[in-house]
Formats: sequence, structure tokens, C-alpha cells
Amino acid sequence: MVAQEYTVDLNKPLVFQVGHLGEAYQEWVHQPIVSKEGPRFFASDFWESLTRTVWWAIPSIWLPVVCFSVSRSIKMGHTIPQVALVVVTGIFMWTLVEYSLHRFLFHIKTKSYWANTAHYLLHGCHHKHPMDGLRLVFPPAATAVLLYPFWSFVKLLSTPTTTPALFGGGLLGYVMYDCTHYYLHHGQPAKGAPHNLKKYHLNHHFRIQDKGFGITSDLWDRVFGTLPPKKAPAKIK
Repeated sequence: MVAQEYTVDLNKPLVFQVGHLGEAYQEWVHQPIVSKEGPRFFASDFWESLTRTVWWAIPSIWLPVVCFSVSRSIKMGHTIPQVALVVVTGIFMWTLVEYSLHRFLFHIKTKSYWANTAHYLLHGCHHKHPMDGLRLVFPPAATAVLLYPFWSFVKLLSTPTTTPALFGGGLLGYVMYDCTHYYLHHGQPAKGAPHNLKKYHLNHHFRIQDKGFGITSDLWDRVFGTLPPKKAPAKIK
């Protein structure tokens, strides 16, 4: 007897359904549903609320932390030009973190129940519902949990007096990333670099999902050879 394939009911909370897809999850999650209204994740209103975040919460919450961190390095005796250089270094460092997370964690292949479930919560939901405006940025509660290991990592790379500025730069890079990501999905840039970046990112969602992992730029895709191939020009008869 052939086992019947599991079918996800989009009218019911999704999180604890997707794990049942098994090996079929990868194909299912990469078939996007284009709708600004996102699905329900949990039956519980409390847990559901933790999955929804308005984009402006990110700069509102984290930019004050950036300013505080940077100011600490200034108070420790560094000049503003010195601190600015460290902050820019932190932003640059974030771009590599951004690329690495997107490529190696967010696009990991899963097939077990709990691995599928975790992947859907982490990134799969975004590929399935790419225009869901309340699940485009990372929930602040989750970011707060991750900041401690990020701070510890930054301490390994810098001196005690430059750690706050480097941390602030990395956090600023994250804020720029999340705001850029939201804009690429819901903004309407007509031309120039923003327009090209939007096309680049939507190509990742709707055409070649295993290439083009950079969000704020294609720098690391160029370095590591994950640029998507350009479309072949149409043949003129």
C-alpha cells in the first residue's frame, strides 16, 4: 500500500503541520504564495503575537542600543574618527554574518519533523509567504537572546575599549539589513541601485533560490561564487 502524501491545510495554524511533510517539505516551502496577508502560525494568541513584528520596531528598539554602545568607546578615550572607523568595520563584519547565516543556516536542507518545523519558523515561512509584511524582520525578543553570544564573539576580536563600538557597528549593520530587506519586498524603487537590489533579491525568491544570498549587497556572492546566472536573452526570430 502506498502511503498518502501529507497535505498542509493553509486555513489552520501551520507551524506544527509542516514537519509532517518530511522530504517533501523542501519542495513545498520553495513554492511561494504571494499575498500580503500571512498565515497563522500558532493556535495560541500569545505565541502568535511573538511571530509578528512591524518593521519600524527594529530601528526604534536597536538604534538607541547602537548609540549607547558607540558612546561607551568614545567615553573610554577614543576619538570620533577612530570610533567611526571601528563602527564601519562592524558594519562590514555584519555583511559577512548576513551572507553566512542566509546561505548556511537559513537554506539548510531538512526532512525530519522537528528540523522542518524549526526551519519553517527560522526562514522557511519567509520563502513560502515572501510578502508577509509582519514576518519580514527578526522578532526583537529573539534578537535580544542572540546579542549576548554576538557580544562575546566581538570581544574576542577587539580590545576592551573598542568592543562597544565594534558591537554597535555590527548591530547597526543588522538594523540596516532588516530595514533594507523590508524595503526590497514592499518598497517600489524606480531606478538605480535600490531597483537593481530589489530585482536581485526577488530573483532569489522567485527564480533561483539557491543563489543570491546577499541582502544588502551582492559582495559576498561575488567572492564565494554564488551569484545567480543572468537570464539568457530572448531569441529574436
